[in-house]
Amino acid sequence: MNTLSDTHPKIEQMQIRLMRQASAQRKLEMVAQMNHAVRTLMWSGLKHRHPKKPPESLRRMLAELLLGQELAQKVCEHDA
Repeated sequence: MNTLSDTHPKIEQMQIRLMRQASAQRKLEMVAQMNHAVRTLMWSGLKHRHPKKPPESLRRMLAELLLGQELAQKVCEHDA
């Protein structure tokens, strides 16, 4: 249990119990939802920090964040 958590210990115990009871499919669905949320936040952050960049440049920047510079370059060259 995390002592820096703002979640009450009884609620945290309940969350852990529910996660353990969840099916593998449900756990994968939750991971996919979290991944989508993180990518959405990354995209929004890039647009906020670089408002004048075209979408193609932002996509390249996102690819670099997700894949690293070398792999992003290969992927972006392949798509061109």
